[in-house]
Amino acid sequence: MERQNPLFSAFIYVSALLLAAVILAPILWLFIMSISPAADLAAKPLRWWPQAADFSRYAVLLSTLENSAGAAFTSSLRNSIEVAGMATIAAIALAIPAGWAVSRTPSVGWSLSMVIATYMLPPVALAVPLYMGLSHLGMLNNVFGLALVYLTILAPFTTWLMKSGFDSIPREIESAAMIDGAGLFQTLRIITLPLAAPVVATSSLFAFLLGWDEFFYALLFTSDQRAKTLTVAIADLAGGRVSDYGLIATAGVLAALPPVLIGLVMQRALISGLTSGGVKG
Repeated sequence: MERQNPLFSAFIYVSALLLAAVILAPILWLFIMSISPAADLAAKPLRWWPQAADFSRYAVLLSTLENSAGAAFTSSLRNSIEVAGMATIAAIALAIPAGWAVSRTPSVGWSLSMVIATYMLPPVALAVPLYMGLSHLGMLNNVFGLALVYLTILAPFTTWLMKSGFDSIPREIESAAMIDGAGLFQTLRIITLPLAAPVVATSSLFAFLLGWDEFFYALLFTSDQRAKTLTVAIADLAGGRVSDYGLIATAGVLAALPPVLIGLVMQRALISGLTSGGVKG
């Protein structure tokens, strides 16, 4: 085997460490803020590590006492999971047949391009028609209504990703299955989807993250804890005259946990899809 240049190997490791530091440093500081007493956060010079760790803010936000900050936070957490989850499932359900159809019929590719072009419009340009539509349907301040709005954002994006995934799958495999007597839906279920499993997992992960982090529409179309999402709830914590920055940091740490856990699960799904999508010779 060809030996690598030691200087090049050192450069790779140093670059990886710098990248990890840039990514993890804000997360580490967020956690340190969450366990630091308010006096330490306001001290000058700033204390980079608290003298005594304080985990009481986590108990406050995870509390279920009525009319408490914890009740509002946990309700918003549940709403975010429901809205992002429903929007992601619906987007993938639409993206799989739409992406396959566009991939296998290039003559209709213009339709996907036109849909993707709507991403160039600023969200505020669509706020009024979306608000009027939800109001007419009686779905304002409703998790299903918000999920429907998120679907309009996620469906074009996931369809584009799925189309790129289907493009990499040879059509000859599907043709061979159909020659052997498999129908269209059998071919998709037995042949195409297992091969496209990594793309499905990746599309699902990105769609969920987009729905989880969305703020603008959630702020406009929700008004109370029945549908308010986590991003709006965290913004509410910073809306008062006196803000507890440690409490905001704690909310940020807790809000980051579900995407991280889902990312770990989807990573296993990616590996599983790559290994199970092979074709025996």
